[in-house]
Amino acid sequence: MTFLRNFSALLLLLGSVHLMANTVEMDSAHIHAHEINDVVITSSKDGSKLKNPPASISVLTPAELTNWNVTSIKDISAAIPNLFFPDYGSKLTSPVYIRGIGSKINAPSVGLYVDGIPYFDKSVFDFEFDEVERIEVLRGPQGTLYGRNTMGGIIQVTTKNPLESQGGKVSLTGGSYGRREVSASYYGKISPVFGYSFSGKYNHSDGFFVNQHTGETADKLNVLSGSGKLVWKASKSLDFSLHVRAENMKQNGYPYALVDSTGKIGQVNYDSVSYYNRNMYSSALVIKKAFSGFLLKSVTAVQTLSDLNAIDQDFSVLPSSFVTQKQNQNLWTEELEAHSKGWGIYKWLVGAFAFKQTTQNNVKVNLNPLGKSTAIKDFNIPTKGLAFYHQSILNLLPGFSVTAGIRFDHEISSQAYLYKNVVGGVLATKTDTLTNLSFSQWSPKLSLQYTFNPNHVVYSSVSKGYKTGGFNTSFSTNEEQTFKPEFSWNYEAGYKFSLFENRVHSEIALFYTDWRNQQISQPMLSGVGSLLRNAGRSYSYGSEFTMNAQIAKGWNSNMSYGYTEAKFVDYHSGLNDYSDNYIPYVPWHTFMLGSDYTFLIEKSYLDKAIFSCQYMETGKLYWNDSNLASQKTYGTLNGKVSLWHKNLKLDLWVKNATNTDYKAYYFELAGNKTEPAPKKFAQKGKPTTLGATLTVLIP
Repeated sequence: MTFLRNFSALLLLLGSVHLMANTVEMDSAHIHAHEINDVVITSSKDGSKLKNPPASISVLTPAELTNWNVTSIKDISAAIPNLFFPDYGSKLTSPVYIRGIGSKINAPSVGLYVDGIPYFDKSVFDFEFDEVERIEVLRGPQGTLYGRNTMGGIIQVTTKNPLESQGGKVSLTGGSYGRREVSASYYGKISPVFGYSFSGKYNHSDGFFVNQHTGETADKLNVLSGSGKLVWKASKSLDFSLHVRAENMKQNGYPYALVDSTGKIGQVNYDSVSYYNRNMYSSALVIKKAFSGFLLKSVTAVQTLSDLNAIDQDFSVLPSSFVTQKQNQNLWTEELEAHSKGWGIYKWLVGAFAFKQTTQNNVKVNLNPLGKSTAIKDFNIPTKGLAFYHQSILNLLPGFSVTAGIRFDHEISSQAYLYKNVVGGVLATKTDTLTNLSFSQWSPKLSLQYTFNPNHVVYSSVSKGYKTGGFNTSFSTNEEQTFKPEFSWNYEAGYKFSLFENRVHSEIALFYTDWRNQQISQPMLSGVGSLLRNAGRSYSYGSEFTMNAQIAKGWNSNMSYGYTEAKFVDYHSGLNDYSDNYIPYVPWHTFMLGSDYTFLIEKSYLDKAIFSCQYMETGKLYWNDSNLASQKTYGTLNGKVSLWHKNLKLDLWVKNATNTDYKAYYFELAGNKTEPAPKKFAQKGKPTTLGATLTVLIP
């Protein structure tokens, strides 16, 4: 059925392209006036706008973000080829996988940048989207220019510029499951060279899943966020911009339920309320200075994170295990970069990057009966690093260019770890250690590109990916306290082309990744907590296809497909041999088919209407190393109708319109003496959600 559905969708799109081709023949001059704009990459490192860079890149434009009702980074899962976000159950962590490369716990394997500012920790990935202009997803290792923990790729989020966007808006949203949202923003200019913007949002949801024991929803959400930006063009050669973002969130989380022998998910039913509260703040100063032969840019950023996580770790009505964890993070980053002007025969870029991050955690584990046995862990992890990088682009022949880059990273980290146990009111120190680590890594990249004409480009590349090693905060032996870095070699070839006078843009890519020392998340034998271990060797290979088409005036369609096979080559966990098994959390494929149509009505009561829908499919995936637990292929259908009248817009939207039933997350807890078999838990995917948003535009 899945194959037939995909095949039918492909026939539909190809038929649309055929219809479009006939339309082009009938009136090519008229169609040309409405062709799709060239897809360019605006947030490249060297500041240039690239039409066809030698890499696999997907761009979500402002229209697509609006029509697809993208309100968080997780909404683009499966909309981009081979991109997948499993729903962990809270915003504590946002695992992200690209081409089979990702991480469930600890540091991410996919980087996130917001307005050129790096976000290091997965705890800050799932933030409230506000005034987002575009999203760019770069697939494959990006370590040469972006460094640590970008082995799977980069997600770049760009917000609106107050010198380019003017006016404001106020939006009110109401929906099922108690969804309520109020947001406001304004963009203004004091002068032609000085702009400002500010925005704020309140978001509430009653939650989707009821805890049978407490009678309340297990996933209620309240978020208050705000952001601001100042942009000053001090002169023709000097620019300043200041970015500020803050968020306060309170969330009930972890709506996990037992899975029976048939694979059916039961009802959420546990005794202690679990939650995740988070405060986050980020600010950055960006300075750009143009000299006679080159441009210089400095990005100085500060981020803070303070959160509290509380979780009923046995997920039952018995008072067996309850964990609270307090975390405080501080991150400072500085990037100084220079690159040549223009394109010419030779283009260069050099840069230096430094960071300092401190993490302080306090974990308390209350065991059965609660309060009579308590494990207390305190760990401080300061980390600092320094990197230097360079990239050259040489145009050897007309249409033929070579890009070569190299980066050197050096990182120093330590963990002060104190583990105490309280039994019957008696405090005893079990572990008190100080462990130091340091890592150095070279990350090269080489790519070749040939442009037959502006509409046909082929490229090939080889690059090295790198993810830093680190510390486990749950471990049984000294050897388990640390894990090694992982790295990969990625080989890629692609073809980018445009058809029908630029009304169709397509990309095809093939990739192969040789992955060494992969960091694998494994449950503790105690059943409480997880840790990372290194597997011997893994691989990932596959293909990707995207197509953006303007079928007719006002009618656009999008299609993307990604296929990935990711397996362990050599992986012995200590208890089992998982060699030749599929890597968990990696869908065999992703598929998206979307379309939107704009009706120009131009009546006294209505100016226009936009109809949009997207079908997103996630292929079969395995939840564990043994491949004994899996999620079959599933798809969700989303839709939106936007009605415009002067400065008013009414959006009517639906998510998961078919109410598809699927597992959004799955895990197992180790058994005990009375019940030796592991217990299986899962979180259901969110059901059908309906809503309406009213927006008032302010000139």
